[in-house]
Amino acid sequence: MASAAPPYTEPLHLTTPLSLQQTLISFLTIAIHTILYTRALYPPRTFLTTRAYNFPVHQSRHPAVCEWINSAVASVGVLLQKGTVKRIVVPVFDEKGVVMERFIFDVERFPVVEEEEERLVEFEARDANPRNPNPNPNPNTEEVPQPQPQLKAGVKRADIEEQLRGTIRHLDYACSRLTPLPENCTYSIAVELRDEPGVDPPIGYPQPWIPSEPSLQTGERGESETIGRDLGGVRTVPVRLVEAGELVLEAWIEEGRGKFEGS
Repeated sequence: MASAAPPYTEPLHLTTPLSLQQTLISFLTIAIHTILYTRALYPPRTFLTTRAYNFPVHQSRHPAVCEWINSAVASVGVLLQKGTVKRIVVPVFDEKGVVMERFIFDVERFPVVEEEEERLVEFEARDANPRNPNPNPNPNTEEVPQPQPQLKAGVKRADIEEQLRGTIRHLDYACSRLTPLPENCTYSIAVELRDEPGVDPPIGYPQPWIPSEPSLQTGERGESETIGRDLGGVRTVPVRLVEAGELVLEAWIEEGRGKFEGS
C-alpha cells in the first residue's frame, strides 16, 4: 500500500540568486496588479481580492490581462538572470500617449551572476548578529569563552516577505493618494538597462522588447530635446526601500508634467 507524499514546504531561507529572482518576479506580478487596480486602469469589478504576504491584494480576473502580465514579467526575469537590468518601470499614458505616471522599481543593487550555473550557488554564510571580535576590554583578565553563533547562508524568507508586504501596503496607500487619472489611460512594462560595457538592448528576433518612446529613453540629449524629457517627472512619491540581505529594492512613483499641464 503506497503512502502519500509529504506536502511541499517552502525553505525557510532564500540562499541562492535564483531564489531571490523568483521572489522578485512574484513580487513584481503582485505590484503590477496592485497598480492596475488602485489607478483604476480597469474597472474594479474585473478584479478579485486575494492574499499575498499575508496581506489582502487585488488581482485582475481577466485571463488575457493575467497572461500578458505573466509573459512580460517572465521576460524581465530573463534580463534579471543576465544581470542587465537597472530599473523596472510601469509607465501610464493618457489616450494621446502622454506620460502621466511612472512606477519605478530600482534593482541596480540586485545580485548579478556571470554564469548560469552560479544562479544555484549559495550565498556565503554570515552571522545574522555579529559579535565584537574582541569582546573582552581587559586582556589581563580571564575571558569566559562564548559559544560561536551558527552561520546562516542567505536571508530568512519571513524577513523578505515582511519587507515586501510593507512595500505593497505602501504602494497601495501611495496610489490612493495620487490625483485621479484621465479616462482611457494605457500602461506598459519597461526596463532601463545598466550603463555598463557589454550591456546591449534586448532587441532582435523573436522580439519580446521594443525601444521605448524617445521621451523615456536614457542617454545624452544632444540636439534633441525629446530624449529623456519625461524621465524624473515633476513630482516624486517615495514608496519604500527594501534591504533584506542580498535583496535590495527601492520603489517610488514619478508624476509626469503632462498630468498637470492639462489641469
